[in-house]
Amino acid sequence: MPQPDSLPAVLAGPMLRRLEPQRLVVWLVGSRTLQLSLRLQLPTGETLAIDLDAQHCHVVPVGRQAFIHLIDVRLSAPLPQDVAIGYDVMVDGCGIAEWAPHLLYANAKSASFVLHSRVHQLVHGSCRKPHHWADEGLLCVDRLLADAHTPAQRPALLMMSGDQIYADDVAGPMLRAIHALITRLGLFDEHLEGAVVNDSASLYTHHASYYHRADLLPALDSNETLRERFFGGAKKPIFTSSTADNHLVTFAEVLAMYLLVWSPTPWTLITPQPPQLGVEEQQRYTREQVQIDQFRHGLPGAARVFAHLSTLMIFDDHDITDDWNLSAQWEETAYGHPFSKRIIGNALLAYLLCQGWGNQPCAFDELLIQIQALTATTQANHLDAAAQDALLQGLLKFQQWHYVLPTSPALVVLDTRTRRWRSEFTLKQPSGLLDWEALSELQQALLDHPSAIIVSPAPIFGVKLIETVQKVFSWCGYPLLVDAENWMAHRGAAQVILNIFRHSRTPGNYVILSGDVHYSFVYEVLIRHRNAGPRIWQITSSGIKNQFPPRLLEWFDRLNRWLYSPRSPLNWFTRRRIMQVVPHIPEHAQAGERLWNSAGIGQVFFNAQGQPEAIYQHNGDGTPRTRMVAPT
Repeated sequence: MPQPDSLPAVLAGPMLRRLEPQRLVVWLVGSRTLQLSLRLQLPTGETLAIDLDAQHCHVVPVGRQAFIHLIDVRLSAPLPQDVAIGYDVMVDGCGIAEWAPHLLYANAKSASFVLHSRVHQLVHGSCRKPHHWADEGLLCVDRLLADAHTPAQRPALLMMSGDQIYADDVAGPMLRAIHALITRLGLFDEHLEGAVVNDSASLYTHHASYYHRADLLPALDSNETLRERFFGGAKKPIFTSSTADNHLVTFAEVLAMYLLVWSPTPWTLITPQPPQLGVEEQQRYTREQVQIDQFRHGLPGAARVFAHLSTLMIFDDHDITDDWNLSAQWEETAYGHPFSKRIIGNALLAYLLCQGWGNQPCAFDELLIQIQALTATTQANHLDAAAQDALLQGLLKFQQWHYVLPTSPALVVLDTRTRRWRSEFTLKQPSGLLDWEALSELQQALLDHPSAIIVSPAPIFGVKLIETVQKVFSWCGYPLLVDAENWMAHRGAAQVILNIFRHSRTPGNYVILSGDVHYSFVYEVLIRHRNAGPRIWQITSSGIKNQFPPRLLEWFDRLNRWLYSPRSPLNWFTRRRIMQVVPHIPEHAQAGERLWNSAGIGQVFFNAQGQPEAIYQHNGDGTPRTRMVAPT
C-alpha cells in the first residue's frame, strides 16, 4: 500500500461507535484522505460491499497529514441481530489484516461485531489516566472478548462515562510525545490571544512549556477573590487542577493526545527525547516515563476493544479541564478571558470530533460544516483566529451532548456539565448537575419505560460521608478544594431528581451507571413506605486506569459505615432520607468494605426485565473478578 512520506495510511481506528441494525457509525484517522470501502460478512455467507464516499464519510483535515474520517453508514435493510458479523475496512484494496494486524483476535482474518437485540450485558468505566501507576482496565475487556466464543458472551456495548483523557493532567513524556506527533503530522497551529506567547509554535518551545504551564495560564484581576481563597493570593491560573503543570492548551495538543491514547500506531512514528529540565523535573520525567511505557505497551489491546465493541462516551471534567463549570463564579471567570476561553473551547472541539460525534452524529451536522470550513482554509498551517473563536463561541453554547439509545432497556446518557442549574445568588456555590429544563426532559424520556439505564458521570447516590465533607467545605466557601460536584450539593437539582424517581409513571427499574470517584460500589435504593417500587441500582465503576488513595478510602469507608448505619439518626439530615440505601458487598472484601478500590472495568448482566442479575468489577491487576453481592 502506498505510504506518503513513510506514514501509514491509517493512524488510528477503526473505532466502532453507535451501532444499530440499520446504521453503523465508525471513527478513523488517516494520514491523508482515504478511499475507503466497508465489507460486511453476514452469517448467511452473503457479503455486502459499501463504498465509503462523501455520502457515508465526512473527512475533517486537522493537519497536513492527519484527516479524521467520520463514517456514518445507513442501510436499507436491517442487519441480523444476536449473531457475529464480520467486517473489514478496505484501504486501497487492503484489509485490516494487512494494515493493522494487531486489531485482530487469534487467527481471525477480519474484525467482527454483534448487534444484540437487547442489552443483556455491558461493560462500563471512567477515568483513564495514562501515567497513573494502576493497570489498564480496558485490557480486562480485551480478555473478555478474546475468551468470548459465542455472540451471547460478548457485551452489548462499552460505556465510557467520563475522563477518557486527562487534558489537565499530562505527564511530561506524554506532552513530549504530543509535540513530536504534532510536528510529524503537521497538525494545525493557531494564534493565541491574551497569552504570554503569540501562537502555538511559540508555546511548544517556551521554557515554561514543560512542568511550568501554570505560569502561562491566565490569572485575572477579576479572579482576585478566587486566588486569595484557594491559592493564598498568589498569581495562579483560573484552572483549578493541582496538576496543571502540563495542561493542554491548543487544539493540536488535544487531538494528538487522543491519537496517542487510542492507538499504538502514532507511537511508532515518533522518537521523543527529554527536553532540557532541572534536576527535580528530570527525576519526575523519568518516573513518569515508566508509567507511559507501560501504558503504551497495552495500547494494542485497547485498540482491539474499540475495533470489536460498540463504544459510547460522555464527557466529565478532565476531558476538558478540572472542575469544568463547577459554579457560576467559575464560569464567569473562565469565560471572561480570551485565552482561557480558547483553551476550554479547543478541548471541547477535540471532544466533539473524537468522542461526541460518534454518539449521535445527527446532532452535529451544522457544527461539522463549520469545522470543515475552518480546517479546510488555513494560512501557513495556521487556523484563522477569528473563525476559530466564532466556532468555539457557538460550541460553548451547544447543548446537545446528551443522547438516548432506543435499546431494551433504554440507555439515557446525561450531560451533567453544560446544562447546569446555576446558583444565582451565591455564585461561588456549586451548580446543580442538571438545570430544570434538562431534568424535565429527563423525566419525559423516562415516562412509561418499564426499565431504563441512566448514565450519570457522577453517582446520583454517592457515599454520604464524602458528600457531607463536600457540603461542609462548600458552606465554608471552599468547594474547589474537595471537588464538591455531587447531585446532593444543590438543593433544587437534588429535590427534582429524587422526585423523578418517585413519579408513578417513571420506570419500575432504574440502573444508574456512574464513574468519576476512582472507586467502585453498588447500592440498591428503595423508596421508603412504597412496596410497589421503583427499584433503583446505583452501579459505580471507576477508574479504568486510576485509583483512590488506599489508606484514605479505607478510613472513609469505615467512618461512613459507622456514622451512617441504618439506625443512625444522621441519615435524617440527608436529602435522601426518603430512600433506603442498601449497599452490596464486594465478595473479596476482607473487613466489611463496601467500597472496592481497584482499577479495572465494571460488567453488568441484565435479565429480561432490565434488572441487574449479576454485577462484577474486573480488576486490571489480573486478580479474579469481584462480584458485588446483595445482602441476604
